[in-house]
Amino acid sequence: MGQTLSEPVTAKESACCRDANYRVGSSCMQGWRVNMEDCHVHILSLPSDPGTAFFAVYDGHGGAKVAQYAAKHLHEYIARRSEYQTGNVVEAMQQGFLQLDRTMQYDTLLKDEQAGTTVIALLIKDNILYSANAGDSRAVASVGGKAVPLSKDHKPSLRAERERIEAAGGWVELNRVNGNLALSRALGDFVFKRNDRKSPQEQIVTAYPEVQRHQVTTDWEFVIVACDGIWDVMSNEEVVAFVRNRLAQGSQNGSDEEGSMVDPEEVCEELMSHCLAPDAQMGTGCDNMTVVLVCFLHGKPYSHLVARCKQPANLTA
Repeated sequence: MGQTLSEPVTAKESACCRDANYRVGSSCMQGWRVNMEDCHVHILSLPSDPGTAFFAVYDGHGGAKVAQYAAKHLHEYIARRSEYQTGNVVEAMQQGFLQLDRTMQYDTLLKDEQAGTTVIALLIKDNILYSANAGDSRAVASVGGKAVPLSKDHKPSLRAERERIEAAGGWVELNRVNGNLALSRALGDFVFKRNDRKSPQEQIVTAYPEVQRHQVTTDWEFVIVACDGIWDVMSNEEVVAFVRNRLAQGSQNGSDEEGSMVDPEEVCEELMSHCLAPDAQMGTGCDNMTVVLVCFLHGKPYSHLVARCKQPANLTA
């Protein structure tokens, strides 16, 4: 589980941004861990591709350097790919992950790092949402109030993951890669990427992401992007219900300029507090926590989304 403090660090770093398409809030908290190793980004419009949004959470382990580097550069690597320029966003995200990982593997400051990071990255272009995942951070959408998973956790216990690990010379022990790593895909973790007879996709731990493609329609309400510190405590359905309920209830202090509506970043803060373990012996709820909440406006006021969240979930959506 990693080293823990005698008392959790509950101070939260929160941020927000908005335009005609999205209202976004984020927050992160160190919690019981000795260090904060998470990073995240929310970009409403990519500099190289205006109108395309990018949101991501990077859950570092063994140190924060790989997560920090990836958070600064991954979206640039994806947008610069020739595949991206020709409209193949899926391939651009897959190859962008691998290219960034190769760059770090030969970087003087990073190549000897005994660290890695999971990535869950969303790129939204022309009403298509592309979700690229490597590791066990996760993205879940609320579509008509129904929880729709946008990624699949990569755990060593999964058959396909175990087969790749063993074919590359590794093993799975206690549901961990070589008895050490609790996830099977990540950027960094170069000690698991030294089989010269295997491609980057075939290494014991690979940076190759699974990419899902979804059409964003008007019944999409929001997406929650978060590290496993949230998902270890609550299910997809529980998180979506929590967020919908808080958006519907409104602000506790009534300070929002639009009335009593709650800010997305305030919802993120409350979700983390809800997941935080009361003591370090709990196991779950003791990790670093990061949440990004992307609210879809569909060109309408934020109050329209709040009103939708007050309606019962459409479980047939």
